[in-house]
Amino acid sequence: MAMWTGNFNLRNAILTTLGLVCAVLGIVGVFVPGLPTTEFILAASYLFSRSSPALEGWLERHPWLGPPLRRFRETRGMPRRAKALALVSMWTGLGISLHALAAMGVGVQAAVLTMGLAGTFTILFVVRTTAARQPLILS
Repeated sequence: MAMWTGNFNLRNAILTTLGLVCAVLGIVGVFVPGLPTTEFILAASYLFSRSSPALEGWLERHPWLGPPLRRFRETRGMPRRAKALALVSMWTGLGISLHALAAMGVGVQAAVLTMGLAGTFTILFVVRTTAARQPLILS
């Protein structure tokens, strides 16, 4: 039996796997109210930048996820209006989700509420507020 002798880097494999998990959760978060999208996509980008240039490039070129990611990298923040819209849409979705999940019990509702609070905290206190929306310059 032949033994594989390729260059396997455990660190890169772990970072790439975590990046893929974050990317999937971020994409799911687009459709599931209460599940943050931005935080997971930023985490995926960070992890891919340290492990897989190909996946980092894919994320940057993605038609839906790439432009906001590039805009965030350029400005290191969100305009006040974008933050307000994100919070209003997130809490609208959270309200609908909390009502729809009432039959599943308080634990599930508490988990959704906790994710919403984490997203709100991140938007308000971690993500820098920029003066105005900057034009996206593709290079």
